[in-house]
Amino acid sequence: MEEKNKTENKMKNMTEGNPLKLIFMFAIPLLLGNLFQQLYNMVDSIVVGNYVGKVALAAVGTGFPLIFLMVSMFMGVGMGSTILISQYYGAGDIDSVTKTSKTIYTAMILGSIPISVIGIFITGPILSLINTPLDTLPMAKDYMVIIFAGILGSIGFNINAGILQGIGDSRSSLLFLAIACFINVVLDLIFVLNFGLGVSGVAYATIIAQFSSWIFGIYYMRKKYKFLYFPIFKFEVDKNILKKILKLGFPTGVQQTLFSIGIMGLQSLVNSYGSDFMAGFNVANKVDMISFMPIMSFSTAITTYVGQNIGAGRLDRVHKGFVYTAFLSAAFCVLSALIVLPFGEEIMGFFNKDEAVIQAGMVYLKSVLPFYLILAIVFTLNGVIRGAGETIIPMIGSFIALWIGRIPIAYILSKVAGRDYIFYSYAIGWVLWLIVSWSYYMSGKWKNKSLKLIKDN
Repeated sequence: MEEKNKTENKMKNMTEGNPLKLIFMFAIPLLLGNLFQQLYNMVDSIVVGNYVGKVALAAVGTGFPLIFLMVSMFMGVGMGSTILISQYYGAGDIDSVTKTSKTIYTAMILGSIPISVIGIFITGPILSLINTPLDTLPMAKDYMVIIFAGILGSIGFNINAGILQGIGDSRSSLLFLAIACFINVVLDLIFVLNFGLGVSGVAYATIIAQFSSWIFGIYYMRKKYKFLYFPIFKFEVDKNILKKILKLGFPTGVQQTLFSIGIMGLQSLVNSYGSDFMAGFNVANKVDMISFMPIMSFSTAITTYVGQNIGAGRLDRVHKGFVYTAFLSAAFCVLSALIVLPFGEEIMGFFNKDEAVIQAGMVYLKSVLPFYLILAIVFTLNGVIRGAGETIIPMIGSFIALWIGRIPIAYILSKVAGRDYIFYSYAIGWVLWLIVSWSYYMSGKWKNKSLKLIKDN
Protein backbone atom coordinates (compact mmCIF):
# COMPACT_ATOMS: atom_id res chain seq x y z
CA MET A 1 0.00 0.00 0.00
CA GLU A 2 2.83 2.39 0.89
CA GLU A 3 4.56 1.68 -2.44
CA LYS A 4 1.29 2.32 -4.29
CA ASN A 5 0.87 5.67 -2.54
CA LYS A 6 4.42 6.70 -3.49
CA THR A 7 3.70 5.91 -7.12
CA GLU A 8 0.41 7.78 -7.12
CA ASN A 9 2.13 10.82 -5.58
CA LYS A 10 4.45 10.98 -8.58
CA MET A 11 1.50 10.81 -11.00
CA LYS A 12 -0.08 14.26 -10.72
CA ASN A 13 -3.78 14.62 -11.36
CA MET A 14 -3.85 18.24 -12.49
CA THR A 15 -7.61 18.47 -12.88
CA GLU A 16 -8.24 19.31 -9.21
CA GLY A 17 -6.54 21.70 -6.81
CA ASN A 18 -4.72 25.03 -7.00
CA PRO A 19 -3.39 25.54 -10.58
CA LEU A 20 -0.45 27.67 -9.40
CA LYS A 21 0.78 25.01 -6.97
CA LEU A 22 0.18 22.14 -9.40
CA ILE A 23 2.04 23.80 -12.26
CA PHE A 24 4.89 24.98 -10.06
CA MET A 25 5.40 21.58 -8.43
CA PHE A 26 5.26 19.84 -11.81
CA ALA A 27 7.65 22.30 -13.50
CA ILE A 28 10.41 22.37 -10.86
CA PRO A 29 11.57 18.75 -11.44
CA LEU A 30 11.45 19.47 -15.18
CA LEU A 31 13.59 22.56 -14.64
CA LEU A 32 16.11 20.65 -12.54
CA GLY A 33 16.16 17.89 -15.14
CA ASN A 34 16.73 20.35 -17.96
CA LEU A 35 19.54 21.92 -15.96
CA PHE A 36 21.11 18.47 -15.52
CA GLN A 37 20.85 17.89 -19.26
CA GLN A 38 22.38 21.26 -19.96
CA LEU A 39 25.09 20.57 -17.40
CA TYR A 40 26.34 17.48 -19.14
CA ASN A 41 26.24 19.32 -22.49
CA MET A 42 28.23 22.14 -20.89
CA VAL A 43 30.73 19.71 -19.40
CA ASP A 44 31.47 18.42 -22.92
CA SER A 45 32.33 21.97 -23.99
CA ILE A 46 34.26 22.80 -20.82
CA VAL A 47 36.44 19.69 -21.18
CA VAL A 48 37.24 20.16 -24.88
CA GLY A 49 37.55 23.93 -24.56
CA ASN A 50 40.13 23.71 -21.79
CA TYR A 51 41.95 20.48 -22.62
CA VAL A 52 41.72 20.20 -26.41
CA GLY A 53 41.36 23.82 -27.59
CA LYS A 54 39.05 26.45 -29.03
CA VAL A 55 38.90 24.76 -32.45
CA ALA A 56 37.59 21.60 -30.77
CA LEU A 57 35.13 23.77 -28.85
CA ALA A 58 33.83 25.17 -32.12
CA ALA A 59 33.61 21.64 -33.57
CA VAL A 60 31.41 20.30 -30.76
CA GLY A 61 28.98 23.22 -31.01
CA THR A 62 28.67 23.53 -34.77
CA GLY A 63 27.16 20.07 -35.17
CA PHE A 64 24.11 20.73 -32.98
CA PRO A 65 21.85 22.14 -35.74
CA LEU A 66 22.45 19.02 -37.85
CA ILE A 67 21.61 16.69 -34.95
CA PHE A 68 18.50 18.73 -34.26
CA LEU A 69 17.51 18.58 -37.92
CA MET A 70 17.73 14.80 -38.05
CA VAL A 71 15.71 14.14 -34.90
CA SER A 72 13.29 17.08 -35.12
CA MET A 73 10.46 15.21 -36.82
CA PHE A 74 10.63 12.46 -34.22
CA MET A 75 10.67 15.03 -31.43
CA GLY A 76 7.46 16.43 -32.85
CA VAL A 77 5.85 12.99 -32.99
CA GLY A 78 6.97 12.43 -29.39
CA MET A 79 5.26 15.67 -28.38
CA GLY A 80 2.10 14.41 -30.07
CA SER A 81 2.17 11.24 -27.95
CA THR A 82 2.70 13.25 -24.75
CA ILE A 83 -0.36 15.42 -25.51
CA LEU A 84 -2.46 12.35 -26.31
CA ILE A 85 -1.34 10.51 -23.16
CA SER A 86 -2.13 13.54 -20.98
CA GLN A 87 -5.64 13.77 -22.43
CA TYR A 88 -6.29 10.03 -22.05
CA TYR A 89 -4.96 10.15 -18.50
CA GLY A 90 -7.16 13.14 -17.68
CA ALA A 91 -10.14 11.20 -19.04
CA GLY A 92 -9.22 8.16 -16.90
CA ASP A 93 -8.58 5.93 -19.95
CA ILE A 94 -5.50 4.00 -18.73
CA ASP A 95 -5.84 1.30 -21.40
CA SER A 96 -5.38 3.92 -24.12
CA VAL A 97 -2.38 5.34 -22.22
CA THR A 98 -0.76 1.88 -22.47
CA LYS A 99 -1.63 1.51 -26.17
CA THR A 100 -0.25 4.97 -26.93
CA SER A 101 3.00 4.16 -25.09
CA LYS A 102 3.44 0.90 -27.02
CA THR A 103 2.73 2.61 -30.33
CA ILE A 104 5.16 5.49 -29.81
CA TYR A 105 7.90 3.12 -28.67
CA THR A 106 7.55 1.06 -31.82
CA ALA A 107 7.55 4.13 -34.09
CA MET A 108 10.54 5.75 -32.38
CA ILE A 109 12.78 2.69 -32.16
CA LEU A 110 12.21 1.69 -35.79
CA GLY A 111 12.61 5.32 -36.84
CA SER A 112 15.99 5.68 -35.13
CA ILE A 113 17.64 3.29 -37.61
CA PRO A 114 17.30 5.46 -40.74
CA ILE A 115 18.19 8.55 -38.69
CA SER A 116 21.51 6.98 -37.71
CA VAL A 117 22.36 5.77 -41.21
CA ILE A 118 21.38 8.97 -43.02
CA GLY A 119 23.03 11.16 -40.37
CA ILE A 120 26.35 9.35 -40.69
CA PHE A 121 26.40 9.74 -44.48
CA ILE A 122 25.31 13.39 -44.76
CA THR A 123 27.42 14.79 -41.91
CA GLY A 124 30.42 15.72 -44.05
CA PRO A 125 28.52 17.42 -46.89
CA ILE A 126 26.24 19.37 -44.52
CA LEU A 127 29.14 20.64 -42.42
CA SER A 128 30.81 21.89 -45.60
CA LEU A 129 27.55 23.46 -46.76
CA ILE A 130 27.23 25.59 -43.60
CA ASN A 131 30.72 27.08 -44.05
CA THR A 132 32.45 25.08 -41.32
CA PRO A 133 36.09 26.28 -41.34
CA LEU A 134 38.67 23.77 -42.57
CA ASP A 135 40.46 23.74 -39.21
CA THR A 136 37.21 22.71 -37.49
CA LEU A 137 35.71 20.33 -40.08
CA PRO A 138 37.55 17.03 -39.30
CA MET A 139 36.80 17.13 -35.57
CA ALA A 140 33.20 18.23 -36.14
CA LYS A 141 32.69 15.31 -38.53
CA ASP A 142 34.16 12.77 -36.10
CA TYR A 143 31.94 14.04 -33.30
CA MET A 144 28.78 13.96 -35.41
CA VAL A 145 29.31 10.47 -36.81
CA ILE A 146 29.65 9.00 -33.31
CA ILE A 147 26.59 10.87 -32.02
CA PHE A 148 24.47 9.65 -34.93
CA ALA A 149 25.67 6.06 -34.47
CA GLY A 150 24.31 6.15 -30.91
CA ILE A 151 21.18 8.26 -31.47
CA LEU A 152 18.86 5.49 -30.19
CA GLY A 153 19.86 6.22 -26.59
CA SER A 154 18.83 9.84 -26.87
CA ILE A 155 15.54 9.00 -28.60
CA GLY A 156 14.81 6.27 -26.03
CA PHE A 157 15.36 8.63 -23.11
CA ASN A 158 13.03 11.21 -24.62
CA ILE A 159 10.32 8.58 -25.19
CA ASN A 160 10.45 7.68 -21.49
CA ALA A 161 10.34 11.33 -20.42
CA GLY A 162 7.42 12.12 -22.72
CA ILE A 163 5.32 9.20 -21.48
CA LEU A 164 5.95 10.09 -17.83
CA GLN A 165 5.18 13.76 -18.37
CA GLY A 166 1.88 12.81 -19.97
CA ILE A 167 0.75 10.99 -16.81
CA GLY A 168 1.91 13.87 -14.63
CA ASP A 169 5.23 12.45 -13.42
CA SER A 170 8.00 14.99 -13.91
CA ARG A 171 10.21 13.77 -11.06
CA SER A 172 11.30 10.39 -12.41
CA SER A 173 12.92 11.92 -15.50
CA LEU A 174 15.05 14.01 -13.16
CA LEU A 175 16.52 10.80 -11.77
CA PHE A 176 17.27 9.50 -15.27
CA LEU A 177 19.04 12.74 -16.16
CA ALA A 178 21.07 12.73 -12.95
CA ILE A 179 22.37 9.28 -13.86
CA ALA A 180 23.21 10.39 -17.41
CA CYS A 181 24.93 13.52 -16.15
CA PHE A 182 27.11 11.65 -13.66
CA ILE A 183 28.17 9.02 -16.21
CA ASN A 184 28.87 11.65 -18.87
CA VAL A 185 31.06 13.80 -16.60
CA VAL A 186 33.12 10.83 -15.43
CA LEU A 187 33.58 9.42 -18.93
CA ASP A 188 34.42 12.85 -20.40
CA LEU A 189 37.34 13.16 -18.02
CA ILE A 190 38.49 9.56 -18.53
CA PHE A 191 38.26 9.53 -22.33
CA VAL A 192 39.75 13.00 -22.88
CA LEU A 193 42.35 13.30 -20.10
CA ASN A 194 43.39 9.66 -19.65
CA PHE A 195 42.90 8.21 -23.13
CA GLY A 196 43.49 11.40 -25.14
CA LEU A 197 40.50 10.79 -27.41
CA GLY A 198 39.67 14.50 -27.73
CA VAL A 199 36.37 15.37 -29.38
CA SER A 200 35.66 11.70 -30.13
CA GLY A 201 35.98 10.89 -26.42
CA VAL A 202 33.33 13.48 -25.57
CA ALA A 203 30.99 11.94 -28.16
CA TYR A 204 31.53 8.41 -26.81
CA ALA A 205 30.82 9.64 -23.28
CA THR A 206 27.58 11.26 -24.42
CA ILE A 207 26.10 8.22 -26.17
CA ILE A 208 27.10 5.81 -23.37
CA ALA A 209 25.48 8.10 -20.79
CA GLN A 210 22.28 8.39 -22.84
CA PHE A 211 22.01 4.63 -23.36
CA SER A 212 22.55 4.00 -19.66
CA SER A 213 19.85 6.49 -18.72
CA TRP A 214 17.41 5.01 -21.25
CA ILE A 215 17.88 1.42 -20.04
CA PHE A 216 17.52 2.44 -16.40
CA GLY A 217 14.38 4.39 -17.34
CA ILE A 218 12.78 1.28 -18.86
CA TYR A 219 13.51 -0.74 -15.71
CA TYR A 220 12.21 2.02 -13.46
CA MET A 221 8.99 2.61 -15.39
CA ARG A 222 8.16 -1.11 -15.46
CA LYS A 223 8.66 -1.37 -11.72
CA LYS A 224 6.71 1.75 -10.74
CA TYR A 225 3.86 1.72 -13.26
CA LYS A 226 2.31 -1.65 -14.00
CA PHE A 227 0.35 -0.28 -16.98
CA LEU A 228 3.69 0.63 -18.59
CA TYR A 229 5.06 -2.92 -18.26
CA PHE A 230 5.16 -4.10 -21.86
CA PRO A 231 7.84 -5.64 -24.13
CA ILE A 232 9.88 -2.81 -25.62
CA PHE A 233 11.08 -4.73 -28.67
CA LYS A 234 7.79 -6.57 -29.31
CA PHE A 235 6.62 -4.05 -31.84
CA GLU A 236 2.91 -3.21 -31.56
CA VAL A 237 1.07 -0.39 -33.30
CA ASP A 238 -2.51 0.71 -32.75
CA LYS A 239 -3.33 2.29 -36.12
CA ASN A 240 -6.01 4.61 -34.76
CA ILE A 241 -3.73 5.91 -32.02
CA LEU A 242 -0.81 6.25 -34.43
CA LYS A 243 -3.04 8.36 -36.68
CA LYS A 244 -3.86 10.65 -33.75
CA ILE A 245 -0.19 10.89 -32.71
CA LEU A 246 0.81 11.87 -36.23
CA LYS A 247 -2.05 14.37 -36.49
CA LEU A 248 -0.81 16.04 -33.33
CA GLY A 249 2.90 15.53 -33.80
CA PHE A 250 3.47 16.14 -37.51
CA PRO A 251 2.95 19.93 -37.37
CA THR A 252 5.31 20.14 -34.39
CA GLY A 253 7.81 17.96 -36.26
CA VAL A 254 7.60 20.25 -39.28
CA GLN A 255 8.05 23.23 -36.97
CA GLN A 256 11.16 21.67 -35.42
CA THR A 257 12.53 20.73 -38.84
CA LEU A 258 12.07 24.23 -40.25
CA PHE A 259 13.58 25.64 -37.07
CA SER A 260 16.66 23.42 -37.36
CA ILE A 261 17.15 24.35 -41.02
CA GLY A 262 16.87 28.01 -40.06
CA ILE A 263 19.40 27.58 -37.27
CA MET A 264 21.77 25.97 -39.77
CA GLY A 265 21.33 29.06 -41.94
CA LEU A 266 22.22 31.28 -39.01
CA GLN A 267 25.11 28.96 -38.09
CA SER A 268 26.42 29.38 -41.62
CA LEU A 269 26.42 33.17 -41.15
CA VAL A 270 28.21 32.81 -37.80
CA ASN A 271 30.73 30.35 -39.26
CA SER A 272 31.64 32.85 -41.97
CA TYR A 273 33.25 35.04 -39.27
CA GLY A 274 35.78 32.35 -38.26
CA SER A 275 36.50 29.88 -35.45
CA ASP A 276 36.72 32.48 -32.64
CA PHE A 277 33.25 33.85 -33.39
CA MET A 278 31.93 30.29 -33.86
CA ALA A 279 33.31 29.17 -30.52
CA GLY A 280 31.95 32.24 -28.73
CA PHE A 281 28.51 31.80 -30.27
CA ASN A 282 28.39 28.09 -29.44
CA VAL A 283 29.46 28.63 -25.83
CA ALA A 284 27.05 31.54 -25.36
CA ASN A 285 24.23 29.31 -26.63
CA LYS A 286 24.98 26.86 -23.85
CA VAL A 287 25.18 29.64 -21.26
CA ASP A 288 21.92 31.30 -22.31
CA MET A 289 20.19 27.93 -22.05
CA ILE A 290 20.35 28.52 -18.29
CA SER A 291 17.86 31.33 -18.85
CA PHE A 292 15.85 29.37 -21.39
CA MET A 293 15.39 26.30 -19.16
CA PRO A 294 12.59 27.84 -17.03
CA ILE A 295 10.73 28.90 -20.17
CA MET A 296 10.87 25.40 -21.65
CA SER A 297 10.03 23.70 -18.33
CA PHE A 298 6.95 25.80 -17.63
CA SER A 299 5.80 25.41 -21.23
CA THR A 300 5.94 21.62 -20.85
CA ALA A 301 4.11 21.87 -17.53
CA ILE A 302 1.24 23.93 -18.96
CA THR A 303 0.92 21.53 -21.92
CA THR A 304 0.37 18.60 -19.54
CA TYR A 305 -1.91 20.68 -17.31
CA VAL A 306 -4.10 21.78 -20.22
CA GLY A 307 -4.13 18.31 -21.76
CA GLN A 308 -5.34 16.67 -18.54
CA ASN A 309 -7.96 19.33 -17.84
CA ILE A 310 -9.31 19.17 -21.36
CA GLY A 311 -9.42 15.38 -21.12
CA ALA A 312 -11.48 15.77 -17.92
CA GLY A 313 -13.72 18.44 -19.49
CA ARG A 314 -12.38 21.21 -17.20
CA LEU A 315 -11.95 24.05 -19.69
CA ASP A 316 -12.73 26.48 -16.87
CA ARG A 317 -9.29 25.85 -15.36
CA VAL A 318 -7.25 26.59 -18.50
CA HIS A 319 -7.05 30.41 -18.41
CA LYS A 320 -5.96 30.48 -14.75
CA GLY A 321 -3.26 27.98 -15.61
CA PHE A 322 -2.07 30.20 -18.46
CA VAL A 323 -1.86 33.33 -16.28
CA TYR A 324 0.01 31.58 -13.47
CA THR A 325 2.41 29.85 -15.86
CA ALA A 326 3.20 33.04 -17.77
CA PHE A 327 3.97 34.79 -14.49
CA LEU A 328 6.18 31.97 -13.18
CA SER A 329 8.04 31.55 -16.48
CA ALA A 330 8.69 35.28 -16.84
CA ALA A 331 9.84 35.64 -13.21
CA PHE A 332 12.27 32.73 -13.46
CA CYS A 333 13.79 33.74 -16.78
CA VAL A 334 14.26 37.36 -15.64
CA LEU A 335 15.94 36.12 -12.45
CA SER A 336 18.29 33.84 -14.38
CA ALA A 337 19.13 36.61 -16.86
CA LEU A 338 20.00 38.94 -13.96
CA ILE A 339 22.45 36.28 -12.80
CA VAL A 340 23.92 35.38 -16.19
CA LEU A 341 24.46 38.86 -17.68
CA PRO A 342 26.60 40.40 -14.90
CA PHE A 343 28.79 37.29 -14.69
CA GLY A 344 28.73 36.34 -18.37
CA GLU A 345 32.44 36.83 -18.99
CA GLU A 346 33.40 34.78 -15.93
CA ILE A 347 31.02 31.99 -16.98
CA MET A 348 32.34 32.05 -20.54
CA GLY A 349 35.83 31.78 -19.10
CA PHE A 350 35.07 28.33 -17.72
CA PHE A 351 34.82 27.07 -21.30
CA ASN A 352 37.77 28.87 -22.84
CA LYS A 353 40.10 31.64 -21.69
CA ASP A 354 40.62 33.17 -25.14
CA GLU A 355 39.49 36.81 -24.99
CA ALA A 356 38.18 36.81 -28.57
CA VAL A 357 35.97 33.82 -27.81
CA ILE A 358 34.63 35.42 -24.61
CA GLN A 359 33.83 38.74 -26.28
CA ALA A 360 32.09 37.02 -29.20
CA GLY A 361 29.92 35.16 -26.72
CA MET A 362 29.05 38.32 -24.81
CA VAL A 363 27.82 39.94 -28.03
CA TYR A 364 25.21 37.18 -28.26
CA LEU A 365 24.20 37.23 -24.58
CA LYS A 366 23.76 41.01 -24.42
CA SER A 367 21.66 40.96 -27.60
CA VAL A 368 19.32 38.12 -26.63
CA LEU A 369 18.82 37.78 -22.87
CA PRO A 370 17.16 41.19 -22.24
CA PHE A 371 14.25 40.08 -24.47
CA TYR A 372 13.54 36.69 -22.90
CA LEU A 373 10.37 38.01 -21.26
CA ILE A 374 8.75 37.98 -24.72
CA LEU A 375 9.83 34.41 -25.30
CA ALA A 376 8.43 33.32 -21.91
CA ILE A 377 4.94 34.52 -22.87
CA VAL A 378 5.18 33.00 -26.35
CA PHE A 379 6.15 29.56 -25.03
CA THR A 380 3.40 29.66 -22.40
CA LEU A 381 0.81 30.47 -25.06
CA ASN A 382 2.08 27.68 -27.29
CA GLY A 383 2.03 25.25 -24.36
CA VAL A 384 -1.66 26.01 -23.79
CA ILE A 385 -2.50 25.73 -27.49
CA ARG A 386 -0.65 22.40 -27.87
CA GLY A 387 -2.22 20.99 -24.73
CA ALA A 388 -5.61 21.70 -26.32
CA GLY A 389 -4.61 19.60 -29.32
CA GLU A 390 -3.81 22.42 -31.76
CA THR A 391 -0.26 22.09 -33.08
CA ILE A 392 -0.57 23.85 -36.43
CA ILE A 393 -0.74 27.40 -35.03
CA PRO A 394 2.54 27.08 -33.08
CA MET A 395 4.12 25.75 -36.29
CA ILE A 396 2.90 28.79 -38.26
CA GLY A 397 4.09 31.18 -35.54
CA SER A 398 7.51 29.55 -35.43
CA PHE A 399 7.83 29.69 -39.21
CA ILE A 400 7.01 33.40 -39.30
CA ALA A 401 9.35 34.16 -36.38
CA LEU A 402 12.27 32.33 -37.96
CA TRP A 403 11.90 32.69 -41.71
CA ILE A 404 10.29 36.13 -41.92
CA GLY A 405 11.93 37.50 -38.77
CA ARG A 406 15.19 36.11 -37.46
CA ILE A 407 17.05 34.67 -40.47
CA PRO A 408 16.54 37.39 -43.13
CA ILE A 409 16.93 40.19 -40.57
CA ALA A 410 20.17 38.64 -39.25
CA TYR A 411 21.65 38.68 -42.76
CA ILE A 412 20.43 42.24 -43.33
CA LEU A 413 21.93 43.42 -40.04
CA SER A 414 25.23 41.70 -40.85
CA LYS A 415 25.48 43.76 -44.03
CA VAL A 416 24.15 47.03 -42.67
CA ALA A 417 25.50 47.14 -39.10
CA GLY A 418 28.08 44.33 -38.85
CA ARG A 419 28.36 41.01 -37.04
CA ASP A 420 27.87 42.40 -33.51
CA TYR A 421 24.25 43.33 -34.29
CA ILE A 422 22.97 40.18 -36.01
CA PHE A 423 21.52 38.63 -32.83
CA TYR A 424 18.97 41.42 -32.32
CA SER A 425 17.07 39.55 -35.02
CA TYR A 426 15.98 37.06 -32.33
CA ALA A 427 13.80 39.60 -30.51
CA ILE A 428 12.20 40.80 -33.75
CA GLY A 429 11.23 37.23 -34.59
CA TRP A 430 9.81 36.63 -31.10
CA VAL A 431 7.56 39.69 -31.37
CA LEU A 432 6.10 38.35 -34.62
CA TRP A 433 5.55 34.95 -32.97
CA LEU A 434 3.84 36.60 -29.99
CA ILE A 435 1.38 38.37 -32.29
CA VAL A 436 0.39 35.08 -33.96
CA SER A 437 0.05 33.06 -30.74
CA TRP A 438 -1.76 35.76 -28.75
CA SER A 439 -4.22 36.42 -31.55
CA TYR A 440 -5.14 32.75 -31.78
CA TYR A 441 -5.41 32.31 -28.02
CA MET A 442 -7.71 35.31 -27.67
CA SER A 443 -9.91 34.04 -30.52
CA GLY A 444 -10.85 31.03 -28.38
CA LYS A 445 -10.75 28.69 -31.38
CA TRP A 446 -8.44 26.29 -29.54
CA LYS A 447 -11.39 25.36 -27.30
CA ASN A 448 -13.07 23.68 -30.25
CA LYS A 449 -10.24 21.13 -30.44
CA SER A 450 -10.87 19.97 -26.84
CA LEU A 451 -12.54 16.57 -26.41
CA LYS A 452 -12.89 15.87 -30.13
CA LEU A 453 -9.36 14.48 -30.34
CA ILE A 454 -9.71 11.67 -27.81
CA LYS A 455 -13.30 10.81 -28.78
CA ASP A 456 -12.61 10.46 -32.52
CA ASN A 457 -12.18 6.88 -33.66
